Amino acid sequence: MGGSPSCQVAAVDMKGPVAENVRNKIRENCVVIFSKTFCPYSNMAKELFDDLGTPYEVYEIDKEKDGVAVQDVLEIMTGARTVPRVFVGGKFIGGCTETQQLYKDGKLVELVGQCSVNS
Repeated sequence: MGGSPSCQVAAVDMKGPVAENVRNKIRENCVVIFSKTFCPYSNMAKELFDDLGTPYEVYEIDKEKDGVAVQDVLEIMTGARTVPRVFVGGKFIGGCTETQQLYKDGKLVELVGQCSVNS
């Protein structure tokens, strides 16, 4: 019948080096923010941790050669490709909106305190 060609997306290798690198960053740091330098929501999330005086590891997806692959891995891990993708104590806490809510509720400082003690 000559239907339209299907658009196939390459499978994400969750056992490959990019996924392993993402997992290592999350495991080895109390706070990791996967971000894009031009994203205002990413910048707002970073400001929350700056306000708390909490050090964080930032991975600027738009500045890294494997950034698209990292974003693919994060989509599988978190259910979305949007940035920021914020992890505290090895757990995904959300994007900017969720991180702001935890900050307002006083829970973000608790989460950071728990992973700081365990480091």
